[in-house]
Amino acid sequence: MTFKSIVAAGVAIVTYSLPLSAEVGSDRSDELLSQLAEAEDDVAAQRVERELQLEWSKSGSAAMDLLLKRGRDAMEVNDLDAAVEHLTALTDHAPDFAEGWLALSLAYYAKELYGPAAYALERTLALNPDHFGALQGVGAIFDHLDEPQRAYDAYAMAARLRPHDQTLLDAMERLERDARGWKL
Repeated sequence: MTFKSIVAAGVAIVTYSLPLSAEVGSDRSDELLSQLAEAEDDVAAQRVERELQLEWSKSGSAAMDLLLKRGRDAMEVNDLDAAVEHLTALTDHAPDFAEGWLALSLAYYAKELYGPAAYALERTLALNPDHFGALQGVGAIFDHLDEPQRAYDAYAMAARLRPHDQTLLDAMERLERDARGWKL
Protein backbone atom coordinates (compact mmCIF):
# COMPACT_ATOMS: atom_id res chain seq x y z
CA MET A 1 0.00 0.00 0.00
CA THR A 2 1.42 3.40 -0.99
CA PHE A 3 1.52 6.51 1.17
CA LYS A 4 -0.91 8.16 -1.24
CA SER A 5 -3.49 5.40 -0.79
CA ILE A 6 -3.07 5.45 3.00
CA VAL A 7 -3.68 9.20 3.12
CA ALA A 8 -6.62 8.89 0.70
CA ALA A 9 -8.16 6.20 2.89
CA GLY A 10 -7.69 8.38 5.97
CA VAL A 11 -9.26 11.38 4.31
CA ALA A 12 -12.18 9.25 3.13
CA ILE A 13 -12.93 8.56 6.78
CA VAL A 14 -13.24 12.32 7.30
CA THR A 15 -15.88 12.62 4.64
CA TYR A 16 -17.90 9.48 5.15
CA SER A 17 -17.79 8.49 8.82
CA LEU A 18 -18.48 11.48 10.99
CA PRO A 19 -19.80 10.43 14.37
CA LEU A 20 -23.50 10.86 15.01
CA SER A 21 -22.78 12.49 18.36
CA ALA A 22 -21.02 15.53 16.92
CA GLU A 23 -21.55 18.69 18.90
CA VAL A 24 -24.20 20.99 17.55
CA GLY A 25 -23.19 24.60 16.88
CA SER A 26 -24.37 27.46 19.04
CA ASP A 27 -27.59 29.25 18.19
CA ARG A 28 -25.50 32.23 17.07
CA SER A 29 -23.42 30.01 14.75
CA ASP A 30 -26.57 28.47 13.27
CA GLU A 31 -28.03 31.93 12.71
CA LEU A 32 -24.83 33.15 11.04
CA LEU A 33 -24.64 30.05 8.81
CA SER A 34 -28.18 30.77 7.62
CA GLN A 35 -27.26 34.40 6.93
CA LEU A 36 -24.15 33.29 5.04
CA ALA A 37 -26.11 30.91 2.81
CA GLU A 38 -28.68 33.64 2.08
CA ALA A 39 -26.26 36.59 1.69
CA GLU A 40 -27.26 38.90 -1.14
CA ASP A 41 -23.72 39.63 -2.34
CA ASP A 42 -20.03 39.06 -1.67
CA VAL A 43 -19.73 42.01 0.72
CA ALA A 44 -22.56 40.75 2.93
CA ALA A 45 -21.19 37.20 2.77
CA GLN A 46 -17.71 38.33 3.82
CA ARG A 47 -19.13 40.30 6.76
CA VAL A 48 -21.15 37.31 8.00
CA GLU A 49 -18.22 34.97 7.45
CA ARG A 50 -15.96 37.17 9.60
CA GLU A 51 -18.57 37.15 12.37
CA LEU A 52 -18.88 33.38 12.11
CA GLN A 53 -15.13 32.86 12.25
CA LEU A 54 -14.96 35.09 15.34
CA GLU A 55 -17.73 33.04 16.93
CA TRP A 56 -15.96 29.77 16.14
CA SER A 57 -12.65 31.15 17.49
CA LYS A 58 -14.04 31.56 21.02
CA SER A 59 -12.71 28.68 23.08
CA GLY A 60 -14.09 29.93 26.39
CA SER A 61 -10.59 30.07 27.88
CA ALA A 62 -8.16 32.96 27.67
CA ALA A 63 -5.22 30.53 27.80
CA MET A 64 -6.59 28.47 24.89
CA ASP A 65 -7.38 31.62 22.90
CA LEU A 66 -3.75 32.69 23.42
CA LEU A 67 -2.46 29.34 22.13
CA LEU A 68 -4.69 29.71 19.06
CA LYS A 69 -3.40 33.24 18.49
CA ARG A 70 0.22 32.14 18.89
CA GLY A 71 -0.28 29.26 16.48
CA ARG A 72 -1.92 31.49 13.88
CA ASP A 73 0.78 34.15 14.34
CA ALA A 74 3.51 31.53 13.83
CA MET A 75 1.82 30.38 10.62
CA GLU A 76 1.66 33.97 9.37
CA VAL A 77 5.47 34.24 9.60
CA ASN A 78 5.89 30.71 8.23
CA ASP A 79 7.27 29.29 11.48
CA LEU A 80 5.42 26.05 10.97
CA ASP A 81 7.23 24.09 13.68
CA ALA A 82 6.24 26.67 16.30
CA ALA A 83 2.69 26.71 14.91
CA VAL A 84 2.39 22.94 15.26
CA GLU A 85 3.77 23.13 18.82
CA HIS A 86 1.29 25.80 19.92
CA LEU A 87 -1.65 24.19 18.17
CA THR A 88 -0.83 20.70 19.41
CA ALA A 89 -0.74 22.09 22.95
CA LEU A 90 -4.11 23.71 22.25
CA THR A 91 -5.73 20.51 20.99
CA ASP A 92 -4.19 18.52 23.86
CA HIS A 93 -5.71 20.89 26.44
CA ALA A 94 -8.95 21.68 24.60
CA PRO A 95 -9.80 18.59 22.52
CA ASP A 96 -13.40 19.74 22.02
CA PHE A 97 -12.42 23.07 20.41
CA ALA A 98 -12.99 22.61 16.67
CA GLU A 99 -11.15 25.76 15.62
CA GLY A 100 -7.98 24.51 17.31
CA TRP A 101 -8.11 21.35 15.21
CA LEU A 102 -8.72 23.37 12.04
CA ALA A 103 -5.71 25.59 12.72
CA LEU A 104 -3.60 22.50 13.41
CA SER A 105 -4.74 20.96 10.11
CA LEU A 106 -3.64 24.10 8.27
CA ALA A 107 -0.21 23.97 9.88
CA TYR A 108 0.18 20.29 8.98
CA TYR A 109 -1.02 20.94 5.42
CA ALA A 110 1.53 23.76 5.05
CA LYS A 111 4.21 21.31 6.18
CA GLU A 112 2.90 18.84 3.54
CA LEU A 113 1.94 16.38 6.28
CA TYR A 114 -1.35 15.31 4.69
CA GLY A 115 -2.14 12.36 6.95
CA PRO A 116 -1.99 14.43 10.16
CA ALA A 117 -3.82 17.26 8.37
CA ALA A 118 -6.61 14.84 7.41
CA TYR A 119 -6.84 13.58 10.99
CA ALA A 120 -7.12 17.15 12.32
CA LEU A 121 -9.82 17.90 9.73
CA GLU A 122 -11.69 14.78 10.83
CA ARG A 123 -11.64 16.05 14.41
CA THR A 124 -12.78 19.50 13.27
CA LEU A 125 -15.74 18.08 11.37
CA ALA A 126 -16.65 15.71 14.17
CA LEU A 127 -17.00 18.74 16.43
CA ASN A 128 -18.45 21.12 13.83
CA PRO A 129 -19.93 19.36 10.77
CA ASP A 130 -20.79 22.76 9.25
CA HIS A 131 -17.21 24.01 9.22
CA PHE A 132 -16.84 25.04 5.60
CA GLY A 133 -13.12 25.67 6.06
CA ALA A 134 -12.60 22.06 7.13
CA LEU A 135 -14.70 20.80 4.22
CA GLN A 136 -12.61 22.95 1.88
CA GLY A 137 -9.49 21.46 3.48
CA VAL A 138 -10.75 17.94 2.79
CA GLY A 139 -11.32 19.00 -0.81
CA ALA A 140 -7.80 20.42 -1.04
CA ILE A 141 -6.27 17.17 0.21
CA PHE A 142 -8.28 15.09 -2.26
CA ASP A 143 -7.39 17.58 -4.98
CA HIS A 144 -3.71 17.25 -4.10
CA LEU A 145 -4.02 13.45 -4.19
CA ASP A 146 -5.60 13.63 -7.66
CA GLU A 147 -8.99 12.35 -6.48
CA PRO A 148 -11.22 14.73 -8.49
CA GLN A 149 -14.59 13.14 -7.59
CA ARG A 150 -13.92 13.27 -3.86
CA ALA A 151 -12.39 16.75 -4.08
CA TYR A 152 -15.41 17.99 -6.03
CA ASP A 153 -17.82 16.47 -3.49
CA ALA A 154 -16.02 18.06 -0.53
CA TYR A 155 -15.86 21.44 -2.28
CA ALA A 156 -19.58 21.15 -3.14
CA MET A 157 -20.43 20.50 0.52
CA ALA A 158 -18.46 23.62 1.48
CA ALA A 159 -20.08 25.65 -1.30
CA ARG A 160 -23.57 24.80 -0.02
CA LEU A 161 -22.58 26.53 3.22
CA ARG A 162 -20.54 29.26 1.57
CA PRO A 163 -22.12 29.87 -1.88
CA HIS A 164 -20.33 33.17 -2.54
CA ASP A 165 -16.79 31.79 -2.27
CA GLN A 166 -15.34 32.20 -5.75
CA THR A 167 -12.33 30.02 -4.91
CA LEU A 168 -14.64 27.09 -4.18
CA LEU A 169 -16.70 27.71 -7.29
CA ASP A 170 -13.55 27.91 -9.43
CA ALA A 171 -12.23 24.66 -7.96
CA MET A 172 -15.53 22.93 -8.65
CA GLU A 173 -15.59 24.23 -12.22
CA ARG A 174 -12.01 23.04 -12.76
CA LEU A 175 -12.85 19.56 -11.42
CA GLU A 176 -16.34 19.20 -12.87
CA ARG A 177 -15.45 17.31 -16.06
CA ASP A 178 -13.18 14.84 -14.25
CA ALA A 179 -15.66 14.45 -11.38
CA ARG A 180 -18.94 14.46 -13.27
CA GLY A 181 -17.93 13.33 -16.76
CA TRP A 182 -18.97 14.80 -20.08
CA LYS A 183 -22.48 16.16 -20.58
CA LEU A 184 -24.03 15.36 -23.93
